[in-house]
Amino acid sequence: MYISARERQILEVLLKNPDETTVKDLAELIGVSGRTIHRDLKNIEDILDEYNLILQKKSGVGVQITGEQNKIRELELYLFNLSHKEYTPDERQTIMLCELLETSEPVKLLALASDLNVTIATVSSDLTKLEERLKTVGLALIRRRGYGVEIEGEESAKRRAMSQLISEYLDESELLSLTRDNIQMRSTQQIHSISERLMGLVEKKKLVIVENIVNSIVQELPFSMADSAYIGLVVHLALAVERIQKGEGIKINFSYLEDQKVTKEYKFAEKIVSQLERVFTIRIPEAEIAYITMHLKGAKLRHENEHSIEDTSLQAAIKTKKLIEIVGKLAGMDLSTNRSLFEGLSVHLKPAIYRIKQKMGISNPLLDKIKKDYADLFELVKQAVNQVFPEFYVPDEETGYLVMHFGAALMGSKDLGSFKTLVVCSSGIGTSKMLATRLQREFPELRFIQNVSVMEFQKMDKTDYQLVISTIPIPDYNGEYIVVNPFLNKDEIEKIRSFINEYKFVNSSETQLPVTFNPNKSKRSTSKLIEEMKTIKEYAGTIATVLEGFDLTELGNETVKEILTVTCQKEFLQQRISDVEKVVDAILEREGLGGIGIPETAMALFHARSPHVIQPIFTITTLNKPIRVFGMDGVEMNMKFLILLLSPANASEKTLEVLSFLSSLLIESEENIEAFQSNDKESIAGLLTERLGQFFDHKLTELRSV
Repeated sequence: MYISARERQILEVLLKNPDETTVKDLAELIGVSGRTIHRDLKNIEDILDEYNLILQKKSGVGVQITGEQNKIRELELYLFNLSHKEYTPDERQTIMLCELLETSEPVKLLALASDLNVTIATVSSDLTKLEERLKTVGLALIRRRGYGVEIEGEESAKRRAMSQLISEYLDESELLSLTRDNIQMRSTQQIHSISERLMGLVEKKKLVIVENIVNSIVQELPFSMADSAYIGLVVHLALAVERIQKGEGIKINFSYLEDQKVTKEYKFAEKIVSQLERVFTIRIPEAEIAYITMHLKGAKLRHENEHSIEDTSLQAAIKTKKLIEIVGKLAGMDLSTNRSLFEGLSVHLKPAIYRIKQKMGISNPLLDKIKKDYADLFELVKQAVNQVFPEFYVPDEETGYLVMHFGAALMGSKDLGSFKTLVVCSSGIGTSKMLATRLQREFPELRFIQNVSVMEFQKMDKTDYQLVISTIPIPDYNGEYIVVNPFLNKDEIEKIRSFINEYKFVNSSETQLPVTFNPNKSKRSTSKLIEEMKTIKEYAGTIATVLEGFDLTELGNETVKEILTVTCQKEFLQQRISDVEKVVDAILEREGLGGIGIPETAMALFHARSPHVIQPIFTITTLNKPIRVFGMDGVEMNMKFLILLLSPANASEKTLEVLSFLSSLLIESEENIEAFQSNDKESIAGLLTERLGQFFDHKLTELRSV
């Protein structure tokens, strides 16, 4: 029985989706016309007939494969083992790329043509397309007559290409099923499935072992890792072990290595490496540990537990503001007052900037959908991204996520008229009612929420519901659902928000753009209340100290060092610092690491953490004569306002979180910039009081809802 590449693609889509699929969707997925799909479906009916399966057609609804489950499984296994003679161009290029990345020797064009059952001319054409693809990850394709073809570039770039390939073609659930299920015992057979070919880059058994090691270490991490970041780390480590065993090692800058060694992530990377060395009996060099550290630091976190007053927070806020401003200008809209857009983008951009700088890449399963259905918005955001990050290559996957933020902001709470949510708990009363109330408060767009017990859930038809949320794991249910605490913590709210935003994108297009909670039902333990009170005290103490110590002064023609010395001398007299000279040295040392001027303002942020700082300090000095300094974008600028932000070296996470928030306030809006540059102490103090008060109220609400 001959099955063409396109027929195989259609069958795979229909088998993967148990519900009806429209001809239009099939045509879009495969990239052909609806008429072509109709023609192929006739042949597919004959194929299904051999397995006693039926192609069910429902007018205006779509098509689906129906029949006995064992027969469906039989067909799936046949397709899985199919030694097909025809590949789509995309599959051919992927197979070639796998082959070239795996081997350290040049490969003859004739060998590739024979393997893929195509002409040398077709292989040559595919290689030309691959050349452009490889450039984006820093690799070159070397082609010489009589020599063959090979990939040239750094080992880190080759691994990056391998990781991208795997994440691009295998979604998270598919990858985890390949690591955890051992249903394919085909080591002696030729591998033709694209999924299996990709997994050929990493030995499956190795992937399972690595995943177990990572899973045990990740439990100890002080932050929660997104599924995509977790999978990315597993794939990276498995590739690293595979490549080290083949004698291929990463090279890394010595100073970069030394910088990584002092980070918390490096300690966790060392733990992972220690177990990998023991299990695989290999020696893993320090450069690899630094590379793993980079992946841990670049992981997209579900929530930020680690805050600092270093550049990242302020840099992300600056880039966010600029991005919103440019997108708004290009779209002819004012988006500057949309605070949720600003906050959401800031959180996303902090790790994204790190990934972009390190050329790490990220997978985005919705990219094709975004590019197709939001083509104008995508191009507009891409244009803005190129202006905001002119010195870096920003992959389309990253841009796609930014488009989702802007798209969700533009859509607001629209397009959820038919969105239904099912809330499950053990009894269907009590906790599920509390959860439904909390959901309605956090997500007013969720208008249809139904509460059911587990027993009711197991008997009912779930197809009418787009979102299932449960307070307990649901036994014998393989569908997608989110397990949450009845009071919804910050992490869970973010997860639900991501799901809703994704749903909006999947079920809409660019044309559609433009109750009191009862806390008495929660029983708190004494230890939890004590911990909560201590946390509140830390936030309150830091805010009170900052507001109490805030000062605005004017100085003449002094140098930066003289201004800092005068300011620190005042703080010394107030017993907020213990050694003027050492604190000034720490500030100047930090200035030497990079620009401190805030672009498109007359402000510069001088900041440092020092054991000689006793209390958090925030002051502004207005200069009678501007001083030239380097901005955070590397461009020289005039500084008229010297902002000093100091923290004790042993400051708590809560204190650093307040100071991080304070630094982002500097450029949060045009009104804020104007206020901080007003030379009006009362006006600035009023702004600080209002925004830090709001921050504290938000933290109180957050603490009480966990």
